[in-house]
Amino acid sequence: MARTAAVSILAIPIPSGCATDAGQDASDSYLAGRDAAIVIRADRILDGRGAVLTGRELVVRDGRIEAIAEAGTTEDAVVYELPGATALPGLIDTHVHLGWHFDAETGRLHGAESTDTAEDRVLYAAENAWNMLASGVTTVQSLGGPEDVPVRDAIARGSLPGPRVLTSILPITSGSGGPEEIRTRVDELAAGGADVIKIFASASIRVGGAPTLSQEQLDAACGRAREHGLRAVVHAHGPESARRSALAGCRQIEHGALLDRETLEVLAEHGLYYDPHTHLIFENYFANQDRYLGIGNYTEDGFRQMREAVPTALAAFREALDVEGLDIVFGTDAVAGAHGRNWTELVYRVREGGQDAMDAIVSATSLAAASLELEGTVGTLAPGFEADVIAVAGDPTADIGALEHVVLVMRGGVVYRHRPPSGTP
Repeated sequence: MARTAAVSILAIPIPSGCATDAGQDASDSYLAGRDAAIVIRADRILDGRGAVLTGRELVVRDGRIEAIAEAGTTEDAVVYELPGATALPGLIDTHVHLGWHFDAETGRLHGAESTDTAEDRVLYAAENAWNMLASGVTTVQSLGGPEDVPVRDAIARGSLPGPRVLTSILPITSGSGGPEEIRTRVDELAAGGADVIKIFASASIRVGGAPTLSQEQLDAACGRAREHGLRAVVHAHGPESARRSALAGCRQIEHGALLDRETLEVLAEHGLYYDPHTHLIFENYFANQDRYLGIGNYTEDGFRQMREAVPTALAAFREALDVEGLDIVFGTDAVAGAHGRNWTELVYRVREGGQDAMDAIVSATSLAAASLELEGTVGTLAPGFEADVIAVAGDPTADIGALEHVVLVMRGGVVYRHRPPSGTP
């Protein structure tokens, strides 16, 4: 019989004094010892690539998955017993805005009149990072703000709890200039530590989503990004801006609420990833309308256009599901008010959009990792991968709503949240 630590279900490390559930404050690294294993036992394991494993346990050592072994065979380990639960890779959200927040003083969206300091914005970004990690999101691509950089780097050092962060820092827009100026801007972003280049090729859906960059400008932006070994992701609502992006060799289309089948097929033909936003972005704006209204293009007419776009975006998503070879990834465009509710986008895609539940999970794990060029590092539960693991009560392949009920969050082999399923001693 396998020997396990006597305190196997009590471990939950939270670095740097971060708050956690009452009574759950012991560190598994101290309980297990530096070289000991951590074992997660759940009713089933989803590997992130579409396989379901039962009768197995996940073995983690030194921050990586060491093995997926026969249940009960690993000795000298701290064990998390999660009856009734499902273990799966941590979710990967390919489109968030880490620093977006409501000002403490006004309760409204931060903006030109905000009294926040740069330090305040970093702290808000850190808070949003924690909220997403606690909800089961272990990697995010933030598109993006300067406050992302210190938060990204602190999380990477292990001094701040949060998901792994990739950031564009600042975007390329129509105001960035002509092709040569855009190339220079990409050079500056690359030198500043950007992980990805974000490009606005169309206007906001609140003002119609028309193209804003020419083919030559997109060629310059995406071409220069490739020269730096960086991916280029493009805000493109309509067919023309998406088509130009595909011809320019960009990597991923964001939003695409107005795309038709012909354009979706062009994306598939050119190997672009499609990151539609069907629910959370709209639901969050409508729930917080009074906190956005009157700032920038958040006007009464802008909110009207967003409401009209809801069925259009859903129809584009449903059409995309039927396009052979089109890789649809998970992204939410999480802005102020939405961080930590990322999972609701997946629930909507399955329940309202008609996506298969397993396909939705793959879109948020191994496929999302591939879109970030991290497919050999995260997004899959297999030996050698980073131990980014979550567990949820129930079976999300049978009821995608199980993603709301997170009982364990591990990133890089560190457990940041542990709420034993109901009935566990």
